[in-house]
Amino acid sequence: MSSPLLHVVLFQPEIPQNTGNIGRTCAITNSRLHLIHPLGFVIKDKHLKRSGMDYWKSLDVHHHENWEAFKQSDVGPKRLFLFTTKSSQPYWDVQYEDGDGLLFGNEGYGAPDWLHNEIGEENRLNIPQYNKDLRSLNLATSAGIAVFEVMRQLRGGT
Repeated sequence: MSSPLLHVVLFQPEIPQNTGNIGRTCAITNSRLHLIHPLGFVIKDKHLKRSGMDYWKSLDVHHHENWEAFKQSDVGPKRLFLFTTKSSQPYWDVQYEDGDGLLFGNEGYGAPDWLHNEIGEENRLNIPQYNKDLRSLNLATSAGIAVFEVMRQLRGGT
């Protein structure tokens, strides 16, 4: 299997519809999806299949028992960026490279503090919010925004 241009990493996702939509985005862009367990749903969940539709069969998806197993894997990204509301660095200020990974926390709690620390401040990015009274964007929306910024930079209009 060839190395993907982009890796999308979901840390313990909780909502199957979001994971299905992100899987669909990954399939469309030939990106590799990494699911860090435990998941908040069963992978055969009907909502996952419905949102991912038949794209799930075309998806390059890898399951990892936990964060340590993901780090030890030989199918992961070269660099990793954590998307979080706990950063002031906008995602569009990064020059992405082939083989980069985009890491997203789960819908309920985001990424734990220890993961923020491990990733480091320089690799934490945000999607700017213009209404500060609201918490954050939906996980699938955030992943879509980020994936297509990487595609724009690395693939241009093609």
